[in-house]
Amino acid sequence: MPAEPALGLVVRGTDWSETSRILTLFTREFGKVRALAKGGRRIQSNFEMSLDLLTVCRVMIWRKSTGSLDLLTEARLEEQFPILRHDLLALQAGYYIAELLADGTQEYDPHPVLFDQAVTTLRGLQGRTIWLAISAFELVWLRELGYSPRLDACAVCGSESIPAESPQYYSAAAGGLVCAACIAAVPDRRQLSREALAVLRGLADERNEGDADELVLMVNSEVRSLLGYTVSHILGRRPRMLSYVDGR
Repeated sequence: MPAEPALGLVVRGTDWSETSRILTLFTREFGKVRALAKGGRRIQSNFEMSLDLLTVCRVMIWRKSTGSLDLLTEARLEEQFPILRHDLLALQAGYYIAELLADGTQEYDPHPVLFDQAVTTLRGLQGRTIWLAISAFELVWLRELGYSPRLDACAVCGSESIPAESPQYYSAAAGGLVCAACIAAVPDRRQLSREALAVLRGLADERNEGDADELVLMVNSEVRSLLGYTVSHILGRRPRMLSYVDGR
């Protein structure tokens, strides 16, 4: 099989020998790929700076048999994100995105929408809206993996009759909102404010995030806590970079 072209984001890298590296790339065409870059550690190599973490590169991948590392035969730098060099919180958020792509996706399971969202998010990480960009990315990650939380009805019984004026409850295990009749059967339920629910619905509907207005800023901590809890439930552990992103 000849080498195949792809557009990839470098999400992990480990040294393999004195001259070579093992790269994990999340590609638009093939999903997650683990490949050996022979000569990738040399100062003057054919790969130049294209193998740096959180860079987008055009690559040629020679796919090996099952159980073997693929071979990265060519890589050309396509895009870098300058903000990551100057803003520590943006860099930590970038590492968090890389962790979700590296540990929360399957090899050769393509999700071009998720790839595009990752690149868009990395381009826009700045200032006090970083948490909004990360929250939007998490919701796309959840949706693409088939775990999009249900925010329009009870995730347990499907009832749409959840009064807006009554307390709202959410469960990661159930997969979204929980109505009053189902609360007793859901031990991991968390109360959710109407304001936070409105922000979550807006992000889940892929609306423009807009400016960080008073309402959005008010529910920052609540939305981040709920989404972090949901992502941790899906991964089966708390992501290592989550504490840095959320500041706790």
